[in-house]
Amino acid sequence: MKTLSPVEMIRKLVGFDTTSRESNLALIEFARDWLDGFGIASELVFDSGRRKANLFATIGPEDKPGILLSGHSDVVPVDGQDWHSEPFKATEKDGRLYARGSSDMKSFIAVALALVPEFVAATLKTPIHLGITYDEEVGCLGVRPLIAALARRKVKPRLCIIGEPTLMQPVIANKGKRSYVCRVRGHEAHSALAHAGVNAVESAAEIVAHLKAIARKRRREGPFDRDFTPPYSTIHVGTIQGGTALNIVPRDCRFEFEIRDLPGDDPGAMRAELERFAEGLLPEMRAVSREIGIAFDELNVTPPLSTAADAEVTQLAQALSGANAAGKVSYTTEGGLYQQGGIPTVICGPGSIEQAHRPDEFIALDQVQQCEAFMHRLLQRCAR
Repeated sequence: MKTLSPVEMIRKLVGFDTTSRESNLALIEFARDWLDGFGIASELVFDSGRRKANLFATIGPEDKPGILLSGHSDVVPVDGQDWHSEPFKATEKDGRLYARGSSDMKSFIAVALALVPEFVAATLKTPIHLGITYDEEVGCLGVRPLIAALARRKVKPRLCIIGEPTLMQPVIANKGKRSYVCRVRGHEAHSALAHAGVNAVESAAEIVAHLKAIARKRRREGPFDRDFTPPYSTIHVGTIQGGTALNIVPRDCRFEFEIRDLPGDDPGAMRAELERFAEGLLPEMRAVSREIGIAFDELNVTPPLSTAADAEVTQLAQALSGANAAGKVSYTTEGGLYQQGGIPTVICGPGSIEQAHRPDEFIALDQVQQCEAFMHRLLQRCAR
């Protein structure tokens, strides 16, 4: 079977429009067929509608736990962004490849796939596993059924390296993410008779203001971890909708908010404090109408990653990258879920997170070369 260089493989993968709202099956089927061409079988773990799939494959002995190289196939939308090149066609200029997903995070997957012929030829003693997931960008959804499938195997990966863009520097911790929706039900009335209504927008605004107070307290009092930027857990309101007309006391309002929690912090305590405050609003609201209510629903929970500096996987990533230390990042990854599933994990991949989700996203070609060198060192270790 014809081989592809890492750059050629990147060009191939970014050519698939795998925006999270779309199917990723064309990319997954390409990767499956590529692996099959070198005698490597793949397991596909589908979503409920079979529009999307994770891929898992093992190169080397299947009766031994190995090193999992994992990455997500989905990308964020390009809608409304001012691109100067075709987003789903790699454009090379000044030592960079421009395309959606080039940094976040198809280049890591591409380098791993491009080196499959070398992995196969090496007769590995420790297996190298490949994992490609779906829907990371919308709540780390795809990796959950993949981890469940791995748990049912007799042998699962011993360690995991996720290739999110870190400029090829190992990362041992990332913040978690919890997202919620709050729905406030008030009581409609003519605005000239505002006293006869319960204003859902105003009640929601009071809750949002208290949420901001909780965020300020975290910023002021911590807990802190100075290796993160910012070094405290953050709370953020992203959307709010309510009301139908200026002269109607609004009956309904909803807003969505998220908590980005440090490892070791207690996001449940923050939510509980907010709910206690909301409960305190109810007596005044119910004095006007018994129809009112305030409800909080959890949309998504992705736990933080926290791996010890002296853990085997940390030491491995530092040896493969040549780094003397490991960092921490505030964005959320699939790492905490792998760790929760019993697979020690670090983050290390080519490209910069500063390029992620932006127009004219790019990967520097020297980052691709560093990733290739990282994989070659892994190959040497696994062949011993």
